[in-house]
Amino acid sequence: MTKSTDPLIVIASNRGPFSFEKTGKGEFDVKRGAGGLVTALSALAERHEVLWVASTMTKDDRKWVKHHEGQVQNVEGINLKLVDPDPDAYEGYYNVIANPLLWFIQHQLWDIPRKPSITEETWKSWEEGYKPVNQIFAKAIAEAVEGSDRPVIVMPQDYHLYMAPHYLRQELGEQVQIQPFIHIPWPGPDAWRILPTQIRIPLLSSLLESDRVGFQTKKDAFNFVQTCRFYLEGAHSHGRRDAIEYQGRDVAARDFPISIDVNRVQTMVAEHETQLEKNQLMNIVGDRSLILRVDRVEPSKNNLRGFEAYRTLLENHPEHRGKVQFLALLVPSRMKVGAYSDHLAEVMAEAGMINATYSNSFWEPVRIVLGDNYRRALAAMQIYDILLVNPIADGMNLVAKEGVLVNQQDGVLILSEFAGAFYELGENALTVSPFDVYGLSEMMHKALTMSGTERQRRAEKLRKTVMAADVREWFYAQVDEALHALNSQDKKSSTPSTPSA
Repeated sequence: MTKSTDPLIVIASNRGPFSFEKTGKGEFDVKRGAGGLVTALSALAERHEVLWVASTMTKDDRKWVKHHEGQVQNVEGINLKLVDPDPDAYEGYYNVIANPLLWFIQHQLWDIPRKPSITEETWKSWEEGYKPVNQIFAKAIAEAVEGSDRPVIVMPQDYHLYMAPHYLRQELGEQVQIQPFIHIPWPGPDAWRILPTQIRIPLLSSLLESDRVGFQTKKDAFNFVQTCRFYLEGAHSHGRRDAIEYQGRDVAARDFPISIDVNRVQTMVAEHETQLEKNQLMNIVGDRSLILRVDRVEPSKNNLRGFEAYRTLLENHPEHRGKVQFLALLVPSRMKVGAYSDHLAEVMAEAGMINATYSNSFWEPVRIVLGDNYRRALAAMQIYDILLVNPIADGMNLVAKEGVLVNQQDGVLILSEFAGAFYELGENALTVSPFDVYGLSEMMHKALTMSGTERQRRAEKLRKTVMAADVREWFYAQVDEALHALNSQDKKSSTPSTPSA
């Protein structure tokens, strides 16, 4: 039996760990998500009682909720509660405010002279979409933990739920520890000028109703502190880079770098299906050196400059022509958004021009494969000589960690200074500014001509770094910090005061 002193961990996220498909009367097939959060939560559930609150995504998800009358259900060992927002409210919450408005602000991708325009639709989506859906999450959590006699730690995930701490305090007061984690970059104060004051202030104030806020890097945490100091009257850091005091609450800003499920990745690499993919790719590459990139097709990933740098490499170092293969495994993303579809068109055009300029009867310099095939990506990561990761902005970039873990060629990682992974892996990677096309081409040349001894030294250190902390440790670190704070509060409240003379 769980002791009352053991904590209840509540994860809140837009997308849940499972999707459901109705197969018959009262019967549903369950599809488990493949992300690291699901793996980490499963491991966390071995230590603590865990509840995951998420939104419905499909008609069958909604049927599953209705069938269970909205109650918490244990699904494959995870306690799950799905909320079912009004479709119009969800549209404004997700497709107007969260994506693209907040996501583009945090990646600093808006073309400021032209976009965004804060329209009547934006305001309606904020008031009738984003805020109400966040409130629905808070109410669902409050109902699920009502009457609990144990400590409760609520962990809202990412930019979809910035208003959740505010509504949780309204519902539960100080009964719970609130600890959001933000998976994407947090930019400095200037980026947040895009938001009107009446949106910006409630958003920041809500996050400061948390006990602590988690980020991917110390830089993100510091930017958050600076943003709150700049915009919130009465917010003070008192010279600290990792905490902010506001309205009587001292809120920590902590870095918890996310990682990958090391065991799962290694298992998948060894499986027969992945090895078949590897053999097919080796036939394409042959005895050439392989430059690999594995990315979603989106402007923040900086796909286009990667191809421009490759073109510059072939122009300035003709000795590599015919001896190197650029393979890009690209996953189309948000193709209904014009900026994304335009970006893909530009990438395909640049790759086509490189092939038109340099290919011959025996060699096509660039191969682009579109589609979401994780096994194919893992197969390619085993055989690269260069892994190119050059985002303009990235919370972490797990491709960098997956690649250095599974690579069998002592491959070289070329890594953008703007990737969150830079702070863990940069010392043993070749690092570049994502805007420096010429510098990136020269880094490609350096990697292709690097001695075997140097390649091996770098690759081994990168692999050890990733293996030292997988995604389970990422979650454990966050929970342990909350538990430490709870224990400190308990000790302080139980310490008898010294009687006055």
